[in-house]
Amino acid sequence: MSDCIFCLIANGTIPVDVVWQDEHVVAFRDLHPQAPVHVLIIPRAHYSGMDDDVPAEVHAALCAAAPLVARATGVADSGYRLIVNTGPDAGQTVAHLHIHLLGGAVMSEGMVRLA
Repeated sequence: MSDCIFCLIANGTIPVDVVWQDEHVVAFRDLHPQAPVHVLIIPRAHYSGMDDDVPAEVHAALCAAAPLVARATGVADSGYRLIVNTGPDAGQTVAHLHIHLLGGAVMSEGMVRLA
């Protein structure tokens, strides 16, 4: 999708602080972090969210990337939280499937904004 900011990031048009990537996934630091470590993990292909007929292989690639990103950012041993928002009521602001990886601090219920 040509006007999707995450598609532009995935194809390298918009430079970001890439933490980890492979042929299926790009992981980069969030511009507005909600924790000391806040990385977005996105598929290179465009899917608007979890309910967009996402193939199992894409889900697998996103899930496989999470522990690798956690290791790359130094939070694998201390722990991290994964969040997927789907739809505006859940707080999804970019209509491109993505996982938030949060870590680097003790997580509490107050760190997650619920609608």
